[in-house]
Amino acid sequence: MRPLLTGVSAAGLVAALTLGSAVVLGRPSGAPAAARPAGAPASGVAGLQARLREQPHDAVGWASLGAAYVERARVTGDPAYYPKAGEVLRRSLAEEPGNDAALAGLGALAAARHDFHGALRYADRALAANPYGQRAAAVRVDALVELGRYGGALAAARRADAVRPGVPIFTRLAYVRELRGEVREARRVLGLARASATERGDLAYIAVQLGELAWNDGDLGRAGREYAEALRLSPGQLAALDGRARVRAARGDTAGALTDRAEIVRRLPLPQYLAEYGELLESAGRRDEARRQYAVAAAWTRIAEANGVDADLETALFESDHGDPEAALRAARAEYARRCPGRGVRQCSVHAADALAWALHVSGRDAEALRYARQATGTGYRRARFRFHLGVIEKALGMRAAARRDLAGALRRNPRFSPLWAPRAKAALDEVGGTP
Repeated sequence: MRPLLTGVSAAGLVAALTLGSAVVLGRPSGAPAAARPAGAPASGVAGLQARLREQPHDAVGWASLGAAYVERARVTGDPAYYPKAGEVLRRSLAEEPGNDAALAGLGALAAARHDFHGALRYADRALAANPYGQRAAAVRVDALVELGRYGGALAAARRADAVRPGVPIFTRLAYVRELRGEVREARRVLGLARASATERGDLAYIAVQLGELAWNDGDLGRAGREYAEALRLSPGQLAALDGRARVRAARGDTAGALTDRAEIVRRLPLPQYLAEYGELLESAGRRDEARRQYAVAAAWTRIAEANGVDADLETALFESDHGDPEAALRAARAEYARRCPGRGVRQCSVHAADALAWALHVSGRDAEALRYARQATGTGYRRARFRFHLGVIEKALGMRAAARRDLAGALRRNPRFSPLWAPRAKAALDEVGGTP
């Protein structure tokens, strides 16, 4: 593949007790859709294990097994794979100190556990050993994104694109552009990625990302077509099912959306999916069923933490909307401090900033919340929920004109961004005398 940017300026959780299902470790919930794994091992776990029994000093084999364990944890939700991954990756380093495959694997493991500073350190070490390592380059971009260092993430993605282009890098490049508010460029990059891709899985993933861009712009027609294309290419893909559920709910097909949501949480009941299913049930008047989904989502954080995962962002988001405001604020402050230690308020993850703003609001601290809500919306990232949060905080502070502007902006951007929260945004806008 040619680099996309030549001559151009561009950009599980763990198994748990949940109605007979498993909560699965996944990618950090800040991003709307998980980035496609880079450099996934070609051999399955069983094949690698058999090979290593015959060649126990094969450092590359141990590193591949570690990467396979990280991926297996993401896909299956078995928490035993994370400690196994750490063990075999360290074995790889013992067999060959400093090998880039093991370091990249440790970076991916750290990212899966939401230790983004650790992921960045391992990625840098891996790239120092092998500047052409695509897996390490992808981990590095992911870590910088999650830490809110969007300028650095853009530079890292462009560098990776120049060194070893491919779909994992292209899609990360597009997401960084989207976070910076450069949606047209993000769409262009994904279009070029689609033209370059040949594998059905890659094409399906690209379709989901294009669907996300359309969804965030409130373009239900385009979003629905992209999610349908992803499902055609990869039947049952969860990210595409999630997108289709949102589009169905926005179009008033509550029964269809509930069917999709039930299937998603049956297969991969992450807190984000459980909360969205609960909110859809609540909006349909099925509050007892919604509370059951919320209870499972709340249990997720305890299980995650027991398996070495930092779940403060998920805790903050869930507790703010459906639980304990004090717990939400503790978690949100901890997550913000972790992702932005000693950094200015303008240089942090928009997701961490939004979570802290909303936790402060539900705790009655709107004056403090305002600056974080402005930070969350300050990059140009088109997220209707962020703009809704800002407008509600402004309304609470008596800033009626600003509240009208931002609540109306959220609803213009995506008038059906949530079956539960969009009607509340409309009610809040009515209270300050505005129209969408």
